[in-house]
Amino acid sequence: MTDLSQPALRVSFETHPARYQHWKLSFDGPVATLALDVAEDKGLAPGYRLKLNSYDLGVDIELADALNRIRFEHPEVKAVVITSGKSRMFCSGANIYMLGQSTHAWKVNFCKFTNETRNGIEDASRHSGLKFLAALNGTTAGGGYELALACDEIAMVDDRSSTVSLPEVPLLGVLPGTGGLTRLTDKRRIRRDLADVFCTTAEGVRADRAKQWGLVDHIAKPQQFAELVRTRALALAAQSDRPGGAGVALTPLEPRLVEVKIDAAARRADITVAGPTREDLAVLREARWYPLQLARELDAAILDLRHNHLDIGLWVLRTKGEIETALALDGVLEANAGDWFVRETIGYLRRTLARLEVSSRSIFAVIEPGSCFAGTLAELALAADRSYMLEAKDGPAIALSPLNFGTYPTVSGATRLEARFCGEREPVEAARQVIGQRLDTHDARALGLVTFTPDDIDWEEEVRIALEERASLSPDALTGMEASLRFPVRENMATRIFGRLSAWQNWIFNRPNAVGEAGALKVYGTGAKAKFNWERV
Repeated sequence: MTDLSQPALRVSFETHPARYQHWKLSFDGPVATLALDVAEDKGLAPGYRLKLNSYDLGVDIELADALNRIRFEHPEVKAVVITSGKSRMFCSGANIYMLGQSTHAWKVNFCKFTNETRNGIEDASRHSGLKFLAALNGTTAGGGYELALACDEIAMVDDRSSTVSLPEVPLLGVLPGTGGLTRLTDKRRIRRDLADVFCTTAEGVRADRAKQWGLVDHIAKPQQFAELVRTRALALAAQSDRPGGAGVALTPLEPRLVEVKIDAAARRADITVAGPTREDLAVLREARWYPLQLARELDAAILDLRHNHLDIGLWVLRTKGEIETALALDGVLEANAGDWFVRETIGYLRRTLARLEVSSRSIFAVIEPGSCFAGTLAELALAADRSYMLEAKDGPAIALSPLNFGTYPTVSGATRLEARFCGEREPVEAARQVIGQRLDTHDARALGLVTFTPDDIDWEEEVRIALEERASLSPDALTGMEASLRFPVRENMATRIFGRLSAWQNWIFNRPNAVGEAGALKVYGTGAKAKFNWERV
């Protein structure tokens, strides 16, 4: 059995359309088409075949890359059609044999990345003017239907055999792990009793009933399906405000801003972000422009740590640079927020910061002389579970900008300041009054923007003890605690998706009914019947 979490199987999230194994990306004026045509023998790891357009992490890595390339390299695209390159089969969902042989950590990380990619589709629809149409030209099951649910509209072929289904409960003893249940109720508003029937009907429902129940938006016979898809894609494109013109190539990433040092013995990663320079204050329509380079590097670092360093439980965030320059760059972002390229760059930063917070790692920020936790970079400190700021003569400072008050919301939709103060308005308004000011340790403490402020006598010892103590605690307990504390008061579809992944799916993936030797996920495809412990707890 292949252990999919071993270091020998290190995961890289860097790819390019020329290297895609599973997706075909094409363009026709304002419409891009992403056709899923999975190569069965090109799984990310040995031991399974990706039959029936099923997918593993490698398929989703390509999808995430394609979406970013559409965002940045093709501003002429206003609508994206997601369909299948195979006849009579859209997507059968996550590959079951891959899940059956995966470690628990691999399964959960896989589901989380897939969730983030789906959420990114909805984020692009809300903020980037990109609209998405799922064109289900064949049977659609599990994660395949969950991908469709992330789109603005779903069109389905009515060929009397194709179905849509979420068969995880009856077939695998698990749940739709990438937001299926939540999107049925929160997004498509499917009646609760009908959702119950749908999620326990392994064979799914055909097009006519799917349309009647609200599971899809449009249906058409095979002869009319292509025209339906084209008509709806152009109608969605007409809603877009993307401008066209030349795009910006996402050239291969060459890290220069984010430094990661791993202390394996301490189970800690020290992540240092270099701030902008004066040369970064002009909008440079290239991938190396500071805000875009930062988003890409930080995103890559988070994903690498999450998937390839499972036992590194504490991430310590630091910055270095000039506060005034960081604030000036925020002014450039704010002044040019209507420009499509700047808007996409802000979107990349927004999604990356959100990825940071849903990572099951403890996050501390250390604010020292030479730090530049200001504006956009202050979001790193605000995302941390705790922050330590040195109190000393000529000590560090932090600063806020208008971008801290709505530009980078958490997955709950609240700003990090609102989440920090659990929805209380007064401290947020007090913080708003000091926008643009250098806040020394005393000011930051008085405003509640930092956690602890040791003086220079106690600094090194107090920070060392805090880091060692955090690393000594149960990672399971910390994951549950952090997930509960990071998104207070406000709930939305995204927080429920991630919360249910952290709680329900995390628990179910560990239970013998799913992954025991006679569990449903283990015996799938063998002809044997799963053996369940029938106690309900």
